[in-house]
Amino acid sequence: MGQKINPLGFRLGTTQGHHSLWFAQPQNYSEGLQEDQKIRDCIKNYVQKNMRIPSGVEGIARIEIQKRIDLIQVIIYMGFPKLLIEGRTRKIEELQMNVQKELNCVNRKLNIAIKRIENPYGHPNILAEFIAGQLKNRVSFRKAMKKAIELTEQADTKGIQVQIAGRIDGKEIARVEWIREGRVPLQTIRAKIDYCSYTVGTIYGVLGIKIWIFVDEE
Repeated sequence: MGQKINPLGFRLGTTQGHHSLWFAQPQNYSEGLQEDQKIRDCIKNYVQKNMRIPSGVEGIARIEIQKRIDLIQVIIYMGFPKLLIEGRTRKIEELQMNVQKELNCVNRKLNIAIKRIENPYGHPNILAEFIAGQLKNRVSFRKAMKKAIELTEQADTKGIQVQIAGRIDGKEIARVEWIREGRVPLQTIRAKIDYCSYTVGTIYGVLGIKIWIFVDEE
Protein backbone atom coordinates (compact mmCIF):
# COMPACT_ATOMS: atom_id res chain seq x y z
CA MET A 1 0.00 0.00 0.00
CA GLY A 2 1.11 3.58 -0.55
CA GLN A 3 2.66 4.93 2.63
CA LYS A 4 1.74 8.50 3.45
CA ILE A 5 4.32 10.83 4.95
CA ASN A 6 3.90 14.31 6.37
CA PRO A 7 4.79 16.58 3.39
CA LEU A 8 6.42 19.18 5.65
CA GLY A 9 8.84 16.77 7.33
CA PHE A 10 9.55 15.12 3.98
CA ARG A 11 10.76 18.43 2.54
CA LEU A 12 12.80 19.69 5.48
CA GLY A 13 16.02 21.23 4.26
CA THR A 14 14.88 21.73 0.67
CA THR A 15 11.78 23.89 0.41
CA GLN A 16 10.69 23.75 4.02
CA GLY A 17 12.27 25.24 7.13
CA HIS A 18 11.72 24.44 10.79
CA HIS A 19 9.10 26.33 12.75
CA SER A 20 11.23 26.28 15.89
CA LEU A 21 14.89 27.27 15.87
CA TRP A 22 16.94 26.55 18.99
CA PHE A 23 19.71 24.35 20.27
CA ALA A 24 19.55 22.12 23.33
CA GLN A 25 21.60 19.41 24.95
CA PRO A 26 20.01 15.96 24.56
CA GLN A 27 18.96 15.82 28.21
CA ASN A 28 17.11 19.18 27.99
CA TYR A 29 15.59 18.64 24.57
CA SER A 30 12.19 17.38 25.74
CA GLU A 31 11.77 20.37 28.07
CA GLY A 32 12.37 22.75 25.18
CA LEU A 33 9.87 20.86 23.05
CA GLN A 34 7.17 21.02 25.73
CA GLU A 35 7.93 24.71 26.23
CA ASP A 36 7.31 25.35 22.53
CA GLN A 37 4.03 23.49 22.69
CA LYS A 38 2.98 25.53 25.73
CA ILE A 39 3.79 28.80 23.95
CA ARG A 40 1.77 27.79 20.87
CA ASP A 41 -1.23 26.57 22.88
CA CYS A 42 -1.19 29.68 25.06
CA ILE A 43 -1.19 32.00 22.03
CA LYS A 44 -3.98 30.07 20.29
CA ASN A 45 -6.17 30.06 23.41
CA TYR A 46 -5.60 33.78 23.91
CA VAL A 47 -6.53 34.58 20.31
CA GLN A 48 -9.67 32.43 20.56
CA LYS A 49 -10.78 34.18 23.75
CA ASN A 50 -10.12 37.72 22.54
CA MET A 51 -11.51 37.52 19.05
CA ARG A 52 -13.49 40.41 17.70
CA ILE A 53 -15.64 38.36 15.35
CA PRO A 54 -16.56 34.87 16.51
CA SER A 55 -16.33 33.55 12.95
CA GLY A 56 -14.31 30.53 13.99
CA VAL A 57 -11.32 31.63 11.89
CA GLU A 58 -8.43 32.56 14.17
CA GLY A 59 -6.27 33.42 11.22
CA ILE A 60 -2.98 32.11 12.61
CA ALA A 61 -1.02 30.59 9.74
CA ARG A 62 1.95 29.52 11.83
CA ILE A 63 3.89 30.43 14.95
CA GLU A 64 7.67 30.51 14.68
CA ILE A 65 9.84 30.32 17.78
CA GLN A 66 13.52 31.25 18.00
CA LYS A 67 15.36 30.82 21.27
CA ARG A 68 18.66 32.21 22.42
CA ILE A 69 20.22 32.04 25.86
CA ASP A 70 18.49 35.15 27.15
CA LEU A 71 15.69 35.70 24.65
CA ILE A 72 12.68 33.87 23.25
CA GLN A 73 11.50 35.44 20.01
CA VAL A 74 8.01 34.43 18.88
CA ILE A 75 6.70 35.46 15.47
CA ILE A 76 3.00 34.98 14.81
CA TYR A 77 2.05 34.93 11.14
CA MET A 78 -1.57 36.01 10.95
CA GLY A 79 -3.95 36.38 8.06
CA PHE A 80 -6.20 38.85 9.85
CA PRO A 81 -4.07 40.61 12.48
CA LYS A 82 -6.86 43.15 13.07
CA LEU A 83 -8.58 40.48 15.15
CA LEU A 84 -5.77 40.64 17.68
CA ILE A 85 -4.28 44.11 17.43
CA GLU A 86 -7.34 46.30 16.73
CA GLY A 87 -5.56 49.61 17.21
CA ARG A 88 -3.82 49.04 20.50
CA THR A 89 -0.59 47.40 21.54
CA ARG A 90 -1.92 46.55 24.96
CA LYS A 91 -3.24 43.28 23.57
CA ILE A 92 0.26 42.16 22.63
CA GLU A 93 1.66 43.12 26.03
CA GLU A 94 -1.16 41.23 27.71
CA LEU A 95 -0.40 38.21 25.54
CA GLN A 96 3.29 38.45 26.51
CA MET A 97 2.35 38.50 30.18
CA ASN A 98 0.12 35.46 29.72
CA VAL A 99 2.82 33.45 27.99
CA GLN A 100 5.44 34.46 30.56
CA LYS A 101 3.15 33.34 33.38
CA GLU A 102 2.64 30.03 31.61
CA LEU A 103 6.39 29.47 31.17
CA ASN A 104 7.51 31.14 34.43
CA CYS A 105 10.86 32.00 32.81
CA VAL A 106 12.77 34.39 35.04
CA ASN A 107 16.12 34.92 33.34
CA ARG A 108 14.81 35.09 29.77
CA LYS A 109 13.10 37.89 27.92
CA LEU A 110 10.09 37.12 25.77
CA ASN A 111 9.45 39.03 22.59
CA ILE A 112 6.30 38.59 20.50
CA ALA A 113 5.92 40.02 17.02
CA ILE A 114 2.97 39.79 14.67
CA LYS A 115 3.42 39.62 10.91
CA ARG A 116 0.65 39.90 8.40
CA ILE A 117 0.61 37.42 5.55
CA GLU A 118 -0.64 38.14 2.06
CA ASN A 119 -3.50 35.98 0.77
CA PRO A 120 -4.58 34.42 4.06
CA TYR A 121 -6.67 31.81 2.26
CA GLY A 122 -3.56 30.45 0.58
CA HIS A 123 -2.60 28.92 3.95
CA PRO A 124 -3.96 25.52 4.95
CA ASN A 125 -4.41 26.32 8.67
CA ILE A 126 -6.67 29.28 7.98
CA LEU A 127 -8.61 27.30 5.36
CA ALA A 128 -9.04 24.37 7.76
CA GLU A 129 -10.42 26.74 10.38
CA PHE A 130 -12.81 28.13 7.80
CA ILE A 131 -14.03 24.63 6.86
CA ALA A 132 -14.32 23.68 10.53
CA GLY A 133 -16.51 26.73 11.15
CA GLN A 134 -18.74 25.75 8.23
CA LEU A 135 -19.06 22.13 9.40
CA LYS A 136 -19.97 23.27 12.92
CA ASN A 137 -22.78 25.33 11.42
CA ARG A 138 -24.07 22.17 9.71
CA VAL A 139 -23.23 23.27 6.17
CA SER A 140 -22.95 20.23 3.89
CA PHE A 141 -19.34 19.15 3.63
CA ARG A 142 -19.23 19.27 -0.19
CA LYS A 143 -20.37 22.87 -0.16
CA ALA A 144 -17.72 23.76 2.43
CA MET A 145 -14.96 22.05 0.42
CA LYS A 146 -16.01 23.76 -2.83
CA LYS A 147 -16.09 27.15 -1.09
CA ALA A 148 -12.63 26.57 0.37
CA ILE A 149 -11.27 25.69 -3.06
CA GLU A 150 -12.79 28.87 -4.53
CA LEU A 151 -11.08 30.90 -1.80
CA THR A 152 -7.65 29.39 -2.56
CA GLU A 153 -8.06 29.96 -6.28
CA GLN A 154 -8.32 33.67 -5.56
CA ALA A 155 -5.04 33.43 -3.61
CA ASP A 156 -3.36 32.13 -6.80
CA THR A 157 -2.06 28.72 -5.78
CA LYS A 158 -1.29 25.96 -8.26
CA GLY A 159 -3.31 23.17 -6.69
CA ILE A 160 -5.15 22.07 -3.58
CA GLN A 161 -6.44 18.85 -2.10
CA VAL A 162 -8.91 18.77 0.78
CA GLN A 163 -9.81 15.63 2.70
CA ILE A 164 -12.45 15.21 5.40
CA ALA A 165 -12.72 12.00 7.39
CA GLY A 166 -15.10 10.84 10.10
CA ARG A 167 -18.84 10.77 10.57
CA ILE A 168 -19.60 13.13 7.71
CA ASP A 169 -23.10 14.67 7.88
CA GLY A 170 -23.74 12.56 10.97
CA LYS A 171 -23.84 9.23 9.12
CA GLU A 172 -23.36 6.16 11.29
CA ILE A 173 -20.46 4.77 9.27
CA ALA A 174 -17.36 6.94 9.13
CA ARG A 175 -15.88 7.56 5.72
CA VAL A 176 -13.27 9.61 3.94
CA GLU A 177 -14.16 12.15 1.29
CA TRP A 178 -11.65 14.16 -0.70
CA ILE A 179 -11.56 16.62 -3.53
CA ARG A 180 -8.65 17.90 -5.60
CA GLU A 181 -8.26 20.90 -7.85
CA GLY A 182 -5.16 21.63 -9.96
CA ARG A 183 -2.05 19.52 -9.35
CA VAL A 184 -0.65 18.35 -6.02
CA PRO A 185 2.68 16.58 -6.66
CA LEU A 186 3.34 15.02 -3.25
CA GLN A 187 6.23 12.90 -4.54
CA THR A 188 8.19 15.85 -5.93
CA ILE A 189 10.48 17.16 -3.22
CA ARG A 190 11.21 20.36 -5.13
CA ALA A 191 7.52 21.26 -5.08
CA LYS A 192 6.71 23.49 -2.12
CA ILE A 193 3.63 22.04 -0.50
CA ASP A 194 1.87 23.46 2.53
CA TYR A 195 -0.01 20.97 4.65
CA CYS A 196 -2.07 20.93 7.78
CA SER A 197 -4.28 18.50 9.64
CA TYR A 198 -7.01 19.88 11.85
CA THR A 199 -9.60 18.23 14.08
CA VAL A 200 -13.06 19.67 14.47
CA GLY A 201 -15.52 18.54 17.11
CA THR A 202 -19.06 18.36 15.75
CA ILE A 203 -22.11 17.14 17.62
CA TYR A 204 -21.77 13.69 16.07
CA GLY A 205 -18.11 13.18 16.83
CA VAL A 206 -14.72 14.33 15.71
CA LEU A 207 -13.94 15.01 12.05
CA GLY A 208 -10.42 15.26 10.69
CA ILE A 209 -9.60 17.79 7.99
CA LYS A 210 -6.41 17.55 5.95
CA ILE A 211 -5.38 20.15 3.43
CA TRP A 212 -2.50 20.06 0.96
CA ILE A 213 -1.74 23.24 -0.99
CA PHE A 214 0.75 23.25 -3.86
CA VAL A 215 2.34 26.68 -3.68
CA ASP A 216 4.96 26.65 -6.43
CA GLU A 217 7.87 24.70 -7.88
CA GLU A 218 11.44 25.79 -7.26
